[in-house]
Amino acid sequence: MPSVIPQVPVGINGFGRIGRAAFRASLDRSDILVVAINHTAPSLEYLLHAIKYDSTHGTCRHADELSIRDGSLFYREHKIALFSQRDPSLIDWGSVGADYIIESTGKMLTIESASQHIKSGAKKVVISAPSKDAKTIVVGVNRKEYTSDMNIISNASCTTNCLAPLAKVIHKEFGIETGMMTTVHASTSSQGILDGFSKKSRRLGRGVGSNIIPTTTGAAKAVQLVLPELAGKFTGISIRVPVNNVSMVDLTVSLTRPAATKEELLEPLRKASTHPRLGNVLCVNDDELVSSDFLGFNQSCIVDSAATVLLNPHTAKIIAWYDNEWGYSVRILDLLVHMFEVDTGISTFQPSS
Repeated sequence: MPSVIPQVPVGINGFGRIGRAAFRASLDRSDILVVAINHTAPSLEYLLHAIKYDSTHGTCRHADELSIRDGSLFYREHKIALFSQRDPSLIDWGSVGADYIIESTGKMLTIESASQHIKSGAKKVVISAPSKDAKTIVVGVNRKEYTSDMNIISNASCTTNCLAPLAKVIHKEFGIETGMMTTVHASTSSQGILDGFSKKSRRLGRGVGSNIIPTTTGAAKAVQLVLPELAGKFTGISIRVPVNNVSMVDLTVSLTRPAATKEELLEPLRKASTHPRLGNVLCVNDDELVSSDFLGFNQSCIVDSAATVLLNPHTAKIIAWYDNEWGYSVRILDLLVHMFEVDTGISTFQPSS
């Protein structure tokens, strides 16, 4: 008899950019089964419309297989329970078997707040943002640090998911003395089209459609959470630019051991991209592409070989792209699968034939 791949039963709380991208991505996989969604759409018809159609990611390839019936969402014949609660304590995850929760509201960022899902019947929660106190796990970097006694996990930020795998490979091969990062970041839904007010900074209150906006990022410092050997060696800034999606990390590093040529610098990254697990996270692209060409890439770190340069054998600038919505959402799903495997001792990994 053919083997049946175990599926991780998932609930999604918060159905904005990341929640919807994660749901769409789950439809392409056999190891994830979304069983419930908590949303705030004004109607179920509007919810279905938002799943099917997206200005950034286009029409969902599974659009014709999605429907609303009897107050639930169906994918083919699989029923997905729908909640519409702003109070997470009112979501009965346990009643629908949603053991693993994607917390993607952007509001429940601490162990205390995210633990409300545990009280509502879930077993584990992955926060789709940096957290002040939850353990940070980046797939491809420190996933082995996850243990089954951890209930609340942070998937870090999309930028950290690009930077950390890159830094890990370079540091292992050459050693990093210091790193200066600039992320050229796509606009986000928290930014206004026209000038307004922002609680974070005056610059972020300016219209995203007409400005290049310098701001802060915690991604460089967050690297030390998953790579403690780089503590105190990284800093950086973010530049918000008027594109809808796909961002870029510009990392300048001082190397302990020299790289004689650019190809020597890139070789360990190419090798890492062939690893059965890391190859899903990191790759090297040799074509001369622009941001929109990377839309929909599953990898969260796409090294641009043509744009990467060496000043001297000890100083390098490495450019890496990432789809800050889709690629990040795929990493959330990867993390959920890894947690499930550790928790249950059941492997879902299916190597290519």
